[in-house]
Amino acid sequence: MASLSLQAGGSSSRALPSESTVSAMSGTERTTRPITTGTSVLGIKYRNGVMLAADTLVSYGSLAKYKNAKRLLSINSRTLVGGSGEYSDLQSISDLLRANALADRCTADSLYEEDNNEECAKEVWSYLRAVMYQRRNKMNPLWNDVVVAGFSQNPDGTTSDKPFLGIVDKIGTAYEDDILATGFGGYIALPLMREKYRPDMEEGEARALLEDCLRILFYRDCRALNRVQIAKVTEDGVLVSDPYELDTYWDFKGYQSNKGEMGTDGGW
Repeated sequence: MASLSLQAGGSSSRALPSESTVSAMSGTERTTRPITTGTSVLGIKYRNGVMLAADTLVSYGSLAKYKNAKRLLSINSRTLVGGSGEYSDLQSISDLLRANALADRCTADSLYEEDNNEECAKEVWSYLRAVMYQRRNKMNPLWNDVVVAGFSQNPDGTTSDKPFLGIVDKIGTAYEDDILATGFGGYIALPLMREKYRPDMEEGEARALLEDCLRILFYRDCRALNRVQIAKVTEDGVLVSDPYELDTYWDFKGYQSNKGEMGTDGGW
C-alpha cells in the first residue's frame, strides 16, 4: 500500500508507490477459464495408420468468432496433434513442440538423417503429459484436451509399424485407445464410433465414419461447424487436408413440423 507522509504546516501528501510495491499489489495472474475455444477432436486407428478429424470453428462464448481455425497440427513427419479447448493455449503447445522438433534436428549427428532423429508420437504424448501436469501443479493449466496420433519407434530409431493414438487433458490425465474423442464428441460421437469400429477398417471406411460423426456433432453441438479437416498418419508420412464443408440434410419431419402443436413456427 502507498505510504502516508506528513509535511511541515500540517498538510499531508500521498507518496507514489514503487515498482516493487505495484508488483506485490497486483500479484500473479492466472487464466481461470478458457475464452476462445474449439470443440471436439476425433481420432481412430485403421488398417494402415491413424486418422484425426475436427471442425474449424473457434467460439468466443456463444459467438462463432473464427470459422477457419486449424486445430489439427503436423509436428513432424510421423506425428499429428489435435486439440480442443482454448485456442491460444493450443498455439502455445504447437510452438513448444515445433521448437523441440527443430532442436532435435539441429543437435542431430547428421542433418540428412531426419527420420531417425524425430520424436515418435508416443514420445510426444509422454512429454505433453509431463507439461500438462507441471502446469496444473502451478495452478496455471493449459486449457486443452490434446489428441496425439502417429507411430511408435523401434529401438534403432526407425519408425515402427505399430500405430499410436493417445490423449492428454489439462490436468495431465493420459491414456491410449483405438478410438478417442474430446469435448462434446465424448458423449455423442464416441458411442457411434464404438458401434461401427473394426481394427481392420480401410482408410475410406475410417474417413466416412469420422465424417458421419462430425455431421451429427454439427446437428447437435451448438459450438460445432460443418467446415472440417481430416488428417492421417501412415508409414509414408503425415497428410492434413485443407478445410472443406460437409453436406448436411435438414428435411427431417421433426425439423419441419410445428412445435408444441400450437399452430406456430415453434418459437416460444
